[in-house]
Amino acid sequence: MRNIIAFPLLGLAVILQSAIISQVKLISGYADLPLLMLAAWALQERVKSAWHWAALVCVMIGFISSMPWPVVTIGYLAVIFVAQTLQKRVWQAPLLAMFSVIFIGTLFIHLLSFVVLRVLGTPFAFADVIGLITLPSLLLNMLFSIPVYSLMRDLARWVYPLEEHE
Repeated sequence: MRNIIAFPLLGLAVILQSAIISQVKLISGYADLPLLMLAAWALQERVKSAWHWAALVCVMIGFISSMPWPVVTIGYLAVIFVAQTLQKRVWQAPLLAMFSVIFIGTLFIHLLSFVVLRVLGTPFAFADVIGLITLPSLLLNMLFSIPVYSLMRDLARWVYPLEEHE
């Protein structure tokens, strides 16, 4: 029953991403709200459904994105893996873990996207991609990570109350 909250919340995040957030650009980069939400959700210690949320986001983003579906899937699942690994090791500094996950996740997803698009024949220069897309996206993701982390922390406390925690 707790996982039902994922459908409207992630659906709204994907809609906001495709309609509004992707239009708010810094040079050519933009924030990735589903990435931020997944990272923040996976970093909550009470949460046991991060992989389910990642699968749902992969399906939703796969339908609206022109990026090949395996890139989206590998990228977001890798973010969950990194977040859960760091959550177990850096539990005393959750914002440090959030910044680390966002940094690693953004770079990994952009690098994976660049490699796949190069293999498919898109003529991007690596320096242009880093300077015009990846670094501005990274900055925006870092800026938005604090409020998103706070919202997801509060949501996790509401969905997984402390007295039911085992």
